[in-house]
Amino acid sequence: MADQPNILVVGAGIIGASIAWHLAGRGARVTVIDAGEPGGVATRNSWAWINASWGNPEPYFRLRVHGMEEWRRLERALPTVRVAWTGSLNWELPADRLEAFVAQHAAWGYDVRCVDRAQAARIEPNLADPPGLAVHAPREGAVEPLDVTRQLLSAARERGVTLVAGRIARSIDVHAGRITGVGPDAGHLAADMVVVAAGAGAAELVATAGPVLPVSAPPAVLAATKPLPRLLNGLIMTPDLQLRQTADGRLVAAASADAAVDVLATMRALFRPNVTMDLDFQVAGRRPIPNDRLPLVGRAVGLDGLYVAVTHSGVTLAPAVGSMVAEEIVAGRRHPLLEPFGLARP
Repeated sequence: MADQPNILVVGAGIIGASIAWHLAGRGARVTVIDAGEPGGVATRNSWAWINASWGNPEPYFRLRVHGMEEWRRLERALPTVRVAWTGSLNWELPADRLEAFVAQHAAWGYDVRCVDRAQAARIEPNLADPPGLAVHAPREGAVEPLDVTRQLLSAARERGVTLVAGRIARSIDVHAGRITGVGPDAGHLAADMVVVAAGAGAAELVATAGPVLPVSAPPAVLAATKPLPRLLNGLIMTPDLQLRQTADGRLVAAASADAAVDVLATMRALFRPNVTMDLDFQVAGRRPIPNDRLPLVGRAVGLDGLYVAVTHSGVTLAPAVGSMVAEEIVAGRRHPLLEPFGLARP
């Protein structure tokens, strides 16, 4: 590969934007292509929780903790990026599972503890019915994912990255076992390496070169109210939905699309009756989720020049994955925390 490799990143969501910015910082020539506007599909419809919370085997937990630390590095590198490190209050699981989660993650060194109803009320005093048992994780946070993606892409362009918006990468072009670029709507975009960070569209695109990615894209609902007075101090996770409040006062909720939840009514019921709220928008998005729910980040097996980065925890991992992928592509060093998450795993 040339001293300045020519790399094509497919996908202008938060993962693709982070990879492009980090690659350009290492001297690579980078082009980002996306079928739509920057922010992709999953990123703009993400609830954008930065965490290393429940449901993670230890290697994934360690990667996510590193992801949280990398957000603080990104805040220093790009001062316009702001994370709301508000902490979270979680009671979406049964009590025995909450207690088991705290025991396990506290043993791993995570800052997390169980709280009772009185403590939950002090953390979130505007709740109408505070939970009798919840998990408090004071170091978790959230971002506005579309804003951060745009900032990363703007900073990437300042480093010489080219953004090609509104062109669909319909195929990955292969010659003699080596990737030569992608075939968009018309013509051919050449590259020494193609990095597929296309979220829910990654599996279909990668299949044009041969490999099968075990990725699904289940739907999810994201809803936001019009601006309100401050109701929440941090993020909350209930059995029905996840909820946070933005800097401008909007309540942003995420719920499973198959949960049949009236999102606005559920939000209203969480707070005291005198709170009035109006819905601003509600959309259904699709989340890229590898079948084993663990990241797929690494080189394709048997194809020279193809790299894939697909993960459900895209917001938490974006700065870390961007840095790690850039180091592996340009310097040939794979970060130890990525070892369990390559494409060749069983």
